[in-house]
Amino acid sequence: MDGDATVVGGGLAGLVAAARLAEAGADVTLYERRPAVGGRVRTETVGGFTLDRGFQVLFTSYPAVAAELDADALDVRRFAPGATICRPGSRSTLSDPLRDPRAAIASLRNPEVSFSDKLRTLALRHDLAKRDEDDFFDGRDTSIRGYLRDWGFADDYVENFVEPFYGGITLDRSLSTSKGVFEYTFRAMSRGAIGVPAEGMAAIPEALAERARDAGATIETGEDVASVRTAGQGRIPFRLGSADAEGATVELADGSTRETDAVVVATTPPEARRLTGVESIPTEGVPNVTGWYTLPAGESFETGKRILLNAADDSPNAVVPMSEVAPEYAPDDRALLAATFLGGAPLDRPAAGLRDDVRDALEAWYPGRDFDGLETLDVHRIRFAQFAQPPGVHADLPSPDDPEGPVVLAGDYTEWSSIQGALESGRAAAEATGDYL
Repeated sequence: MDGDATVVGGGLAGLVAAARLAEAGADVTLYERRPAVGGRVRTETVGGFTLDRGFQVLFTSYPAVAAELDADALDVRRFAPGATICRPGSRSTLSDPLRDPRAAIASLRNPEVSFSDKLRTLALRHDLAKRDEDDFFDGRDTSIRGYLRDWGFADDYVENFVEPFYGGITLDRSLSTSKGVFEYTFRAMSRGAIGVPAEGMAAIPEALAERARDAGATIETGEDVASVRTAGQGRIPFRLGSADAEGATVELADGSTRETDAVVVATTPPEARRLTGVESIPTEGVPNVTGWYTLPAGESFETGKRILLNAADDSPNAVVPMSEVAPEYAPDDRALLAATFLGGAPLDRPAAGLRDDVRDALEAWYPGRDFDGLETLDVHRIRFAQFAQPPGVHADLPSPDDPEGPVVLAGDYTEWSSIQGALESGRAAAEATGDYL
């Protein structure tokens, strides 16, 4: 592949596009406005603790993860399947007996979910295992809640387990998200694990950036792109794929310009809409707040490396014993917890109030224990953690080739909001860009 390509945005989608284009022989330059690549997948170090930007996990069985990343090199620390369902004075394990036979008896005895719903869960698992990869976001859509109702699951199962568990995945405890997200992730969990790289989630974009550089791509951080102009005027009269397209000009915030044969726009959805004018790019975001807390080492949460789900309340939605899953995330003398809060209200709530909710929940779940020593390390308030995914949204998402001229979209908003969607969109964008190179 000959020619020059410019990638705007250094998140997962942009990095995959840059790596694939460079590997195919293109001359690639990527611009990222932040000091480091990663987009929404970032990690910071605070006082020796590893804090991901919001609670995030990697699904090891995602097809795009296998295609674009070396999971072994990431040294993933895996959560145990299932979760610990918590309410005042009560904790109980619910796991996948096929992937976690040691927890089979505890799961069978779990009083929060009926035996018939446990059997129904296995039937759902079997049904989804037979589905083709491309089926999940096609056809008639409904909400996750409606989908589970159609399957016959009882309200107790939905309220005690699915609401907090999938509230963490979709950031929507109301379960009004498209059923396609539930189906895809449910099958992914039945086929593989969820976990975090030992060095934090930022190890994922760092690995992709190294791959792109090794292939010859140039990555420029701290460079903000002001506009993308195509041949002629701001919007060229050629559709993507047209042999007549004559390239584009990328203008940086400092006023300098770069002439290029093709541009991959891999920014946030609002910025991508601004740069390309594609109205179908979704710009309604779903917020998330993650609080990071520490306690003295030795505070065991007896979860077997599972997430603690709040079945009684939504603040916090869940508490994650991160240092029990990934000891590298905390100094040896401290324990690290992540707590997730959903909806818009926590965005403006004082950090002390969020900490108090976590402390009160832990003391209710572990009667007789004192968590007054719980300390706040940081609170991440993310206003656009995912794009909103109500039923039917995926049918109207833009295609990579929707912009006019030699401009291509790359972002999870062309697929579905996930690491899988971001990685796959980068591959699709590189393929579409090849029409110009």
